Amino acid sequence: MQKKMTNEQYQKYVDKKTPNSTLAKDVCLAFLIGGFICVIGQLISDGYEKLGLAEDTVKMATPSTLIFIGAVLTGIGVYDRIAKFAGAGTIVPITGFSNAIVSPAMEFKSEGLVLGLASKMFVIAGPVLVYGITASVLAGLVYLIISTM
Repeated sequence: MQKKMTNEQYQKYVDKKTPNSTLAKDVCLAFLIGGFICVIGQLISDGYEKLGLAEDTVKMATPSTLIFIGAVLTGIGVYDRIAKFAGAGTIVPITGFSNAIVSPAMEFKSEGLVLGLASKMFVIAGPVLVYGITASVLAGLVYLIISTM
């Protein structure tokens, strides 16, 4: 027969089992790793500029390169280890978007190209894209209406 716990006993049990908060450490790591990813992006941008690429080309090539790097690192399992260490620091930069698309695709690749890989790619990022694009279209329409008045 199981002995019933009082509320006080239960709270002590929960307090003993609950890990201590590491909020300060987590915030610092997120800031440092997220900032480091952004520094890498700036270095890539500067490198493209030094190669003599036009400003518009640099603006397209830099995020494309970061997305590619994020996808490759996700594919070989490195990005998940970085994310486990850095926490939210890997979510905010554009590499987090790349990870959000590649991770579900990799998880479901065993279900085939169409039903697994292709359909699962946008499980996480899909709603963000849909609502982001919809919001931008609506904002554009409101701007158009207001500017023609």
